[in-house]
Amino acid sequence: MEYITGINRQIKERMIRIFFFFVALTSTTILVFIMYFLLTEGLPIFNEISVKEFFFGHYWYPTDDPPDFGIFPLIIASIAVTVVSAVISIPLGVFTALYLAEVASAGLRRWIKPVVELLAALPSVVIGFFGMVIVAPFLQEALNIATGLNLFNASLMLAFMSIPTICSISEDAIYSVPAELKEASLALGATHCETIFRVIVPASISGICTAVILGMSRAIGETMVVLMVAGGAAMVPGSIFDPVRPMPASIAAEMAEAPFRGEHYHALFATGIVLFVFTLIFNLFADYIANRYRQVGASTL
Repeated sequence: MEYITGINRQIKERMIRIFFFFVALTSTTILVFIMYFLLTEGLPIFNEISVKEFFFGHYWYPTDDPPDFGIFPLIIASIAVTVVSAVISIPLGVFTALYLAEVASAGLRRWIKPVVELLAALPSVVIGFFGMVIVAPFLQEALNIATGLNLFNASLMLAFMSIPTICSISEDAIYSVPAELKEASLALGATHCETIFRVIVPASISGICTAVILGMSRAIGETMVVLMVAGGAAMVPGSIFDPVRPMPASIAAEMAEAPFRGEHYHALFATGIVLFVFTLIFNLFADYIANRYRQVGASTL
């Protein structure tokens, strides 16, 4: 009887292993097909213009004769919006998580955390509408600038989208640190603040990095918010209050108007390839940082 039970258990484990293998294979296959589709539809643009003109051209005028397909301003806009939103969202998200996990009372935490998680569920079009109708006029009047639809407004809205994700996941990682580590640090004479930054943060740094990766990944590829509040100007910004046009906004705004498999169509798909590579590089770099700090945190402890 025990022998039959053991065989049944092995069969179940093998079936589960095969199931997860096929799930992983399906995900990988879909990703390969997406990459193939992007490459086949985007690479033909380089039969019309050079790689240098495409990547380093400063003018994006696809309807001119001859058209200009320089995406350098779009790349700079995407990088600038991502960096500024990261500067805003990462400190706010992580420190809010530290407050909820280590400082706030249990009652306050029970009220605040559901609200933070609810913010993560807000549709991007709602956030974009808020930035366009409320934030943009306020920035224009308060700072006396030409338009409130600019790089800073877009970064602010992307940070608003990223903070709930960063805060919620970071708070869970911090809260899961064993109580023994905290008690040992306090017993050795460390203050609560020293315990937080020298024990709790290193112990939870891997989870915090994962939270940052997920939060910023949402910001990098976000389309609706940057389409509504970034200003839509395909130019290199001189300041954070200039209107810009990140790559997702350009693809979303023009794809419906581009002639099927024309130059403009292929240029937009080539822009999608650049955005895909940009997102892939960010995730690989963030994963490297997470693994590195995971090792540093383990050695510290």
